[in-house]
Amino acid sequence: MHLQHRDLEFELFSESLLIIQEQMMKEKGTRGSHLTWDHPYYDIARHQIVEVAGDDNFGRKVIVFNACRMPPHHELDHHKLLMYLKATLDQYVESDYTLIYFHNGLTSENKPSLSWLRDAYREFDRKYKKNIKALYIVHPTMFIKTLLILFKPLISFKFGRKINYINYLSELEDIVKCEQLVIPTRVRDYDEKIRASLKASVQAQMSPPRSPPLPNQQFGVPLPTLRARSSDNEAVPLVMRDTVAFLMEQGLEIEGIFRRSANVTLVKDVQHRYNSGEEVSFSQMEDVHLAAVILKTFLRELPEPLLTYQLYNDIVNFHSNSSQVTAIRNMLVMLPEENYASLKFLIEFLVQVSAQSEINKMNNANLAVVFGPNLLWGQDAAMTLSAIGPINNFTRTLLDQHYKVFSP
Repeated sequence: MHLQHRDLEFELFSESLLIIQEQMMKEKGTRGSHLTWDHPYYDIARHQIVEVAGDDNFGRKVIVFNACRMPPHHELDHHKLLMYLKATLDQYVESDYTLIYFHNGLTSENKPSLSWLRDAYREFDRKYKKNIKALYIVHPTMFIKTLLILFKPLISFKFGRKINYINYLSELEDIVKCEQLVIPTRVRDYDEKIRASLKASVQAQMSPPRSPPLPNQQFGVPLPTLRARSSDNEAVPLVMRDTVAFLMEQGLEIEGIFRRSANVTLVKDVQHRYNSGEEVSFSQMEDVHLAAVILKTFLRELPEPLLTYQLYNDIVNFHSNSSQVTAIRNMLVMLPEENYASLKFLIEFLVQVSAQSEINKMNNANLAVVFGPNLLWGQDAAMTLSAIGPINNFTRTLLDQHYKVFSP
């Protein structure tokens, strides 16, 4: 009886541990590392201090740094963190990119030394500074502002102009869709706290009501709705047809096509004209990068990604093997007709881009890095490092095997 009692206690204790572990996993959500335990950067990646969050509103890759996820000094190798950040940026520095730094959560326990910050700035040479278009510091404090003043002699004038302060998360909407960011709960709670202290009139000014969709709106509209609105029942949306037609004619031999951003005012103007039902002629504007950004923006602003949430888990868990074509065909057959037609249309165009890669420097691997995050993202999670690799791999396989995947 005594042994049976001890066995029962042990079983209850084990079940409690399992419940606690499950709760911790739920709380962590997508937190964790995509790297194996023996990878050199595993101990850094597992904290998810650095994340990749798709593209911003201007077609630039977004890298996120979360200060609140930095553990205490004795648990983190800051030099290794710097190397990990560089390794992440190395994938994107050839393209225009944006860095978002969430400052809230930096404390005396996890704050790096001033000498480390100085060395970090010096470590990022022209290769990294050239194509960074903006550094957004979210929830800045007097500490960070004073720090930048102290570092002013080290910071070049050109780089200094790229630094922007973001006081409230709502201000990020002008830069990137916040739902594509995994913003730490601690940061969201802090934002709500400081916004609650604002007067009602100021708060209303910071969060203006969104205007209802326009009758002819093209961006942010489901594909079936766009098809129903079209006069010829075309499954491929107008924006995709317009941009691809222009890029096929003018963009195939442009070096770095899809890697450069466009004039912000022009991007918003073109979106407004499409949404107002006006005709848009890229030939008259003669701006290849504008058309490229509009194409990526259209895909990114779809209410549901082109590859759909239904296929998210299958694609993230996709592995290249001898039966990959059959596996992909079985996935794509589940897509709605509009999604399949648009995906096929896009992939066949990108294959034409890649065919000129000796001139435009955009081979299948580069195109997959650019378009992967615009074809698929999580329903309630950012494009984290754990997902972006498999999604890019899937996109590259689509390009490599397009003639088999889309054959009758």
